[in-house]
Amino acid sequence: MKIAVTYENGEIFQHFGHTEEFKIYNVEEGKVKSSEIAGTNGNGHGALADMLKALNVDVLICGGIGGGAQAALTEAGIKFYGGACGSADAAVEALLAGNLEFNPDVQCSHHGEHHHEGGCGSHGCSSGHQCGVE
Repeated sequence: MKIAVTYENGEIFQHFGHTEEFKIYNVEEGKVKSSEIAGTNGNGHGALADMLKALNVDVLICGGIGGGAQAALTEAGIKFYGGACGSADAAVEALLAGNLEFNPDVQCSHHGEHHHEGGCGSHGCSSGHQCGVE
């Protein structure tokens, strides 16, 4: 299984469509065997689903994500967990352990607006707000 995480400086990047990197984890028998960083080459939003599909990704962990990208991921057969935040490595371990905290109703609906530092749909992991929720 391959798990991709929107990635910046060790953390889950909070806007799927604007991520510049994914950390890709190769998982065998429920354990991470290796990982690598994959750049997006300037691709964004729905095009990222095609990129992840080409990398044979099965699962995505991200922060905020819009409806169009969600539809593209579903069409590509990639299961996604939005509204997650914090350490990318810890999130993958939590997913494998069956206790990843995420928001199944996460939406990013403010395209065209200037996002706060840290990105879409988030008030930051340390502010007391749930990640991925306005």
